This record gives sequence, C-alpha cells and structure tokens, in this order.
Amino acid sequence: MDVTVVRGDITTQDVDAVVNAANSRMRGGGGVDGAIHRAGGPAVLEDCVRRFPHGLATGDAGWTTAGNMPAEWVIHVVGPNYNAGQRDRSLLTSCYSRALAVADELGARGVAFPLVSAGIYGWPKDDAIAAAVDTLRGTDTHVEEARLVAFDAATYDAIKAALDG
Repeated sequence: MDVTVVRGDITTQDVDAVVNAANSRMRGGGGVDGAIHRAGGPAVLEDCVRRFPHGLATGDAGWTTAGNMPAEWVIHVVGPNYNAGQRDRSLLTSCYSRALAVADELGARGVAFPLVSAGIYGWPKDDAIAAAVDTLRGTDTHVEEARLVAFDAATYDAIKAALDG
C-alpha cells in the first residue's frame, strides 16, 4: 500500500472513503468532524444516528454514507482525547488499523485520513504523525492508497518528512 500526503481539505478528496475523526457520540462536532458533516449534508448524520444509536468506542471505527462528498463512504474513528487524560497510544493506532479493516470490508481502495487526535484532542503532533505512518505502513490491507491529508503547511511538511525518513 502506498502511504501519501497531500495538503488540502479532506472533504474534497476523490477517494473511495474519507476517515472522520469523530467523537464517541457520533452526532457531529468541531474540527474535521464538523467539516465532514457540513460537506456531506444531513445524510451523514442520519446514517450515524441509524447505525450508531449508542455511539462508538474510542479506538473503534464504523462507516456511513459520505452524502454529498466525492467519496462514497465516511469511515468514522474515535481517537483518544489526550487533553482529557486518554493517553493510551494503542487507542490511537487502533483508529488507523480499524479504519483499514472497515475499508477492506467495504472494498475501498483509496482512503483519505486526517491526523487523528492531533487537533482539539491535543495528541502531540510528532507522535500522532509517527503513530499514523507506522500503523498505516504496518497494517495488512487491500487498500491501495492511504492518503494523509494535512490542512496546513507545517503539518504537511512534518508528515512528508516522516514518510521520506
């Protein structure tokens, strides 16, 4: 599998599935979660309510329609909230491996990932990047491209350095 990085908006990626850094309630939120719900439209929330009536556990993944986005599916993952004391790194790496497992179930070949937990959840960015790159590279999957989408130039540069290193 190719692990790549692009700078841009995850909601506009032309891939089979985009990964959402969701909260455990699965009802929308801020950051990537809010952007995905806005771009996908009400179908994403409706599918979340139907498929996840009790939410989703930290470290787990599940899918919904992508609604109005170019992708066919959204794979929702719930990353650990570092700022709230959730510092078990295996919960973070599980987000990536579980997202790939869900992608395999769906038959997705191209998947765009945000940097899970590195935003408002406060996971240290360098370790969030290492966890993403190491897990994506080390997970057996039928996905052909795992695309890390960086919203800003500094994050793009840091991910690119990790991929090149």
